[in-house]
Amino acid sequence: MVKQQSYSVPSFVLPDGAGVEDIHIVAYQSTDETVKSRVTLEQNLFSFLLEGEKRVYYAEKHAVISNTQFVLLSSGNCIMSEKRISDDGFYKSVMISFAPAVLTRFFLKYPHIVTAKEYSDKTGEPFLVFDTDSFLQNFVHSLCLMTAGSKTLSMDLRLLKFEELLLYMADCYPQQLLNLRANLAGNHEDVVIRRSAENNLYNNVTIEELAFLCNMSLSTYKRKFQKIYGASPTRWFLQKRMEQAVGMLLVQREKPSEIYHKLGYENHSSFTQSFKQVYGLTPSEYQQQKLTV
Repeated sequence: MVKQQSYSVPSFVLPDGAGVEDIHIVAYQSTDETVKSRVTLEQNLFSFLLEGEKRVYYAEKHAVISNTQFVLLSSGNCIMSEKRISDDGFYKSVMISFAPAVLTRFFLKYPHIVTAKEYSDKTGEPFLVFDTDSFLQNFVHSLCLMTAGSKTLSMDLRLLKFEELLLYMADCYPQQLLNLRANLAGNHEDVVIRRSAENNLYNNVTIEELAFLCNMSLSTYKRKFQKIYGASPTRWFLQKRMEQAVGMLLVQREKPSEIYHKLGYENHSSFTQSFKQVYGLTPSEYQQQKLTV
């Protein structure tokens, strides 16, 4: 059956109820063919074709990708067609989707992974196509084995496979990896804002202070932060801190009075107020309710 539809990736291929995380590794299989579906890529995406053919259209470029190639697609909107190579076959692929922050952290972790060269004029292109070699065939096979079971892969394992792929690209496709880094360097303010947020997540600093540290006005910092994370600084810090608080309360079973300062709060009452804003209960009530279920 040939379909034309609209969907978002990776949300479309995730199990029901699963949220979008920093990295996903997903095997996808379908007997349906899609023609010019409108696709919103919520994250950057490595797509490895196992069977079938993919056509990708961005505003300024398009390409046809076969099962002897893999493609790196940038986040955003595109039009995509997928078809089988035989009437009784499947369209099969394995995908690694990743948030921009993951790529940023990779280059921060491996600052000298590629030598400084002049960037090519392909910097900033919406996607890059690569030929699959024997190493990548084995790499994709390992992804298939890992995703074959019903158990969700741990974030550590997903990150390990992502880094394995990029480290291999540094050896075999250094110019393309330089292009990826150039895209980050071309927007240095984004890197500064990410560092300010992630390095101060649990520190007692204000949004005004973070803006000052980034040499930006408060309004500019808020606007750029919203564009990067899809949430205001206040909302993002609140959500991240409360997620950490839940882990400390339920997994580590710490007392609320023992953790507020670890999460960047000056006092217990302000922590309790923030926690109740998100979960509708005080930390003590939440801990008692969840641990007695």
